[in-house]
Amino acid sequence: MSAAPPSFAESRAYPTRPFLAASVAVFRDGLVLLAERAVPPGARRFSLPGGLVEPGETIRDAALRELREETGVEGEIVGFNDHVEVIERDGEGRVAAHFVVASFVARWVAGEATTGPEALRTLWVPPDGIDGLATTPQLPLILRRAAAIMGAR
Repeated sequence: MSAAPPSFAESRAYPTRPFLAASVAVFRDGLVLLAERAVPPGARRFSLPGGLVEPGETIRDAALRELREETGVEGEIVGFNDHVEVIERDGEGRVAAHFVVASFVARWVAGEATTGPEALRTLWVPPDGIDGLATTPQLPLILRRAAAIMGAR
């Protein structure tokens, strides 16, 4: 009997190369949408909707697809924010996870935020109103930059 194939999360553990991902800070009425991640890395922490770029897909398209799949929200990208590097090491110092995330800024177009297999909860919050939330480490800086980009539009 053959073993079951690894889960999607397991297949990204101890990578031989970084994985390319995309995220998006989508704004609606001055609030930004956050999703509580259901799976590692960052499980049980709030972050921007996002995920891996699929072969043949542009990074921008991946950001919008992940937004739609994770939250049911449609957005329109207004600009690039920054990249985020997520590198996690195990107790022996080996690289357990490595992602390079291209983060975009978008305005809300349609849809009401829902949850799915990758998002436990969604919240619309002021970009400077995340105190008290368990977040991914880079989120405060990314939100400040995203708010500045939206303010310039």
